[in-house]
Amino acid sequence: MTSSLVACARMYAVTPVARDAWRALLAEVGNRAGLDLDVIDHAFPAPLNDLWGRPDLAAAFMCGWPLAQRSFSHPIVAAPAPSDPASGGRAVYRTHFIVARDAPFRTLEDVFGHRMAFTVEDSHSGYNAPRHHLLPYRRSRAGAPLFKAMVGPVITPRRVLETVAAGEADVGPLDSYAYALMMRHDPDLGGKFRVLASTDPIPMPPLVAAPGTDPGIIDRLARAFLSFDGSEAPLQTLLLAGFERPEAGIYAVTQDWARAARDAGLEHLQ
Repeated sequence: MTSSLVACARMYAVTPVARDAWRALLAEVGNRAGLDLDVIDHAFPAPLNDLWGRPDLAAAFMCGWPLAQRSFSHPIVAAPAPSDPASGGRAVYRTHFIVARDAPFRTLEDVFGHRMAFTVEDSHSGYNAPRHHLLPYRRSRAGAPLFKAMVGPVITPRRVLETVAAGEADVGPLDSYAYALMMRHDPDLGGKFRVLASTDPIPMPPLVAAPGTDPGIIDRLARAFLSFDGSEAPLQTLLLAGFERPEAGIYAVTQDWARAARDAGLEHLQ
């Protein structure tokens, strides 16, 4: 065993069941890789930037947009492939536009003029992706704001749902994989919402290591992640078909989407 390294699934530890399954999976990754992994929670409200800045980071989820904005300085270890049919067994996801199940809205256009929640301005799924998806609507309205008010930052996917459920916002963007986990494993949230629309698919947030991590350690971790298949208990709980090892360049699409919004004069989601 090497000296202790840190692993964390904070971004997708969205329910107690998911958190425990991720902890078990990451511990097993350490065993299979022959590494001493300290699996931590780094739970909200601890800032994700503090986690990503740790020099002992071995495997933690990082949103693809911040990864690209950091010039891909964090080496990619692996990315999860959701088992839902829409992902086709690949490491891709979407942003859903979520509304309350009993809300009167039937199309995305129906929520224009109402209130939209968002997570944080440097999130792809909670800000950049919905902003890009809404570009054609903003163009058709000569750039006029689509929503009466923006509600946030609410920080986490769960708080997006809680904000909509409390009637403090009418619609909110949500990472499709996080949404699936919460609908499966959180009885207080399941059945209370529905998907009004979804963005185009984009690569799943990867698990990354700290800049400068020994490439041999990254390879051992990557092989450990890739050794899992969807029949194993943690992956079934986590609604995963397996893992992939993507190239960093595929996450440049997040920058492309951000650039398209800026070129249209839309710096903000509104």
